[in-house]
Amino acid sequence: MFIEPKRQKGKDTKNGWIEVISGSMFSGKTEELIRRLKRAKIAKLNVEIFKPQIDTRYDENDIVSHNQNVIRSTPVNTSEEILLYTGASDVVGIDEAQFFDMGIVDVCNKLANSGKRVIVAGLDMDSNGKPFGAMPHLMAISEYLTKVHAICVDCGDIAHFSHRKVENDKLVMLGETDIYEALCRKCFYEKASS
Repeated sequence: MFIEPKRQKGKDTKNGWIEVISGSMFSGKTEELIRRLKRAKIAKLNVEIFKPQIDTRYDENDIVSHNQNVIRSTPVNTSEEILLYTGASDVVGIDEAQFFDMGIVDVCNKLANSGKRVIVAGLDMDSNGKPFGAMPHLMAISEYLTKVHAICVDCGDIAHFSHRKVENDKLVMLGETDIYEALCRKCFYEKASS
């Protein structure tokens, strides 16, 4: 269970940090991101939330988990745009980080270095089982890393692979259970080799 770090009161400057929530599809990454951001709002912190403009699966603006938990966000085309909207924020949330350009790593570092708590969620691997976009870099520079798991739809074991059920060579293909399923290592490699 993730225990939220406490800010030290009475200092002129705030320490910032980066938290990364990673895992496969259907593992609860967005649910955990929303939970942390809502708690920050309860604490009366100034929260800004972002998602990539291309992610319109549930809503064009809101971040929505598979469980239909919702939080308002600002869709952006590039990682650099995030810096335009975060001036007075204490906490910055970023969903689907794997879809952003590699500049997201520098953006998160700049935000944390300026005293902000940065919470990032994203897929750690693509549907081929390879590290996805900037996520490995974000995981490496984060102070806090949470890896969440789904349940394998074939055998019921712990799953951390996002298997694409349809033939398509595109790296980015938005979809839900109609296109993807969560699989454990054994089931993923059995289906990949068949």
